[in-house]
Amino acid sequence: GLGALVAGTIGPLALAAGAVAVAVVAVAAVPDRPWQGPLAVAVALAVVVALLRHVVRRLGGITGDVLGAIVEITTTLVYLGLLLSG
Repeated sequence: GLGALVAGTIGPLALAAGAVAVAVVAVAAVPDRPWQGPLAVAVALAVVVALLRHVVRRLGGITGDVLGAIVEITTTLVYLGLLLSG
């Protein structure tokens, strides 16, 4: 099926550790508001998880194009989250 080569290659522990690591590094992204970087990461993660669930439901899996789109959407959402002023 779609995504069979990458399915299950990254476990939930590694995914969680990676997300936490990115959120920790994001603290320094907006020095005046240390909460803004991690919040931008968390919001982007929530959006892409919902999008991935939708794509899996509609397509029955994921493709390389879906993975590429997810990377681009995540990056854009984090950048937008960092640009918003509090």
